[in-house]
Amino acid sequence: MERIKVLMVEDVPKIMKNQIKLLEKFPEIEIIGTALSGEVALEEVERAVPDVILCDLGLPQMSGIDVTRHVKQSHPEVEILIFTIFDEEEKVLEAIKAGASGYLLKGAEADKVVDAIKEVHSGGSVIQPNLARSLLRHFRMPDEGPAPDAPPPTGPSEEEGSTLQVEVHRPLTPRELEVLQIIAKGLSNNEAAGVLGLSKATIRTHLEHIYQKLEVTNRVEAVTEGFRQGIIEV
Repeated sequence: MERIKVLMVEDVPKIMKNQIKLLEKFPEIEIIGTALSGEVALEEVERAVPDVILCDLGLPQMSGIDVTRHVKQSHPEVEILIFTIFDEEEKVLEAIKAGASGYLLKGAEADKVVDAIKEVHSGGSVIQPNLARSLLRHFRMPDEGPAPDAPPPTGPSEEEGSTLQVEVHRPLTPRELEVLQIIAKGLSNNEAAGVLGLSKATIRTHLEHIYQKLEVTNRVEAVTEGFRQGIIEV
């Protein structure tokens, strides 16, 4: 079995030690490095290139949001799960916008943490329902249009724009809409599979089709685009 390489970033040694102790019991997880600061975390990413980073939100000096932003710029393939003590929606929202794949509250049971690691490693996201609602509220305001004096696109760009417009509006099937609506509520792939009576693999397939049709790459973008198009509701 291929193990998921995890880097742990936490500035409190005691908490770090407890997290490692809990996760070491799971054979599918391999702790390949630790960091007590954001600066050290970036060095460890370059040294080991983990699959998933468990990153404390409230790090001193370089915050978890800063770490997320830097890592996603240099290693976009690395997934990041934010750990926080309090349910700070605004800060967590910033981390999600910076590229994090989700968040967990500190103190979450070990099996829930491992499920979250597996979820983001397989391309999913871990977003609690209240944060999903915040994301939708954040994108409720329409995008600003082009500047009044901006000339319309011409030539190849116009052609490409037309093609893109057709792709963006490819209709989702009723089942795909159902899956998109459920993940907008913050459910994981496992939870969505249980609610719909489908396998986790089937949920993943539906998500792949949703991403292709909406021309997005992850759950947050899919939910945002679904809301912008008015095809899902909170």
